[in-house]
Amino acid sequence: MIELGKYQMLEVCKKTDFGVYLCEPGSANSQRILLPLKEVPEQAKLNDLIKVFVYKDSEDREIATTTDVPITVGGTAVLKVKQTTKIGAFLEWGLMKDLLLPFKEQTYKVNEGDNVLVALYIDKSNRLCATMKVYDFLLSDSNYKLGDLVSGIVYDRIDAFGTFVAVDNIYSALIPNNELFKPLQNGEVIKARVAGIREDNKLTLSLRDKSYIQMDTDAEMILQNLVDEEDGFLPFHDKSNAEDIKNKFQLSKNAFKRAIGKLYKNGTITIEDDGIRLKK
Repeated sequence: MIELGKYQMLEVCKKTDFGVYLCEPGSANSQRILLPLKEVPEQAKLNDLIKVFVYKDSEDREIATTTDVPITVGGTAVLKVKQTTKIGAFLEWGLMKDLLLPFKEQTYKVNEGDNVLVALYIDKSNRLCATMKVYDFLLSDSNYKLGDLVSGIVYDRIDAFGTFVAVDNIYSALIPNNELFKPLQNGEVIKARVAGIREDNKLTLSLRDKSYIQMDTDAEMILQNLVDEEDGFLPFHDKSNAEDIKNKFQLSKNAFKRAIGKLYKNGTITIEDDGIRLKK
């Protein structure tokens, strides 16, 4: 069976002036798909096997291509928005016919030039379409280990859980709320550390380094904030409200306490009843 939206090895069963017709190997009388002449490998002859991707052209006819397509049915990839229209957005994917991302499959408004993470599926009309609802398409069999640094794209946020990320555009990961100290935008590419691996092998990420390493960076940032203040004073201390600390420094209260503790031990600051002060 010739499958839409996938790569497969098909057999040359007929040659014409405008290309070759391909069929399932050993089934010359089965369904035939055209591979246009400009894409036919040199010296191709009857009964040769050619690796092709099958899609539909602008007239809704199934057609084969040897083009390197970045996504296949059931897979995910980041594609660029070429155009937005009344029926949805069209994405570039290396083929003459752009890929439709219907409005109902968009999880947020996209604009021309945006890079969006999508999955490829076949709709009820037997057409290839893209969806931004990728959670169920992402994989959970990465080889990443605790502490590994990874790169991924933000694709969703659920307040009860946190921000969802596709590592390498294909692996399922979550930055939980207790690891979020700054806003992340959909479509943003981030670098993070693998902080946990769940029983289902999905990744838990942190935007911060291990605490004993991150503490130095946090201390430097707080010190710079103190230097920038005219009187070298900040009205924050270990009893300050956690939300106020987060809004000011993008740190958890524990991380803030570790950092000012380091500055205090180094003799860089004094801790007063109403805040911290740069030691002169």
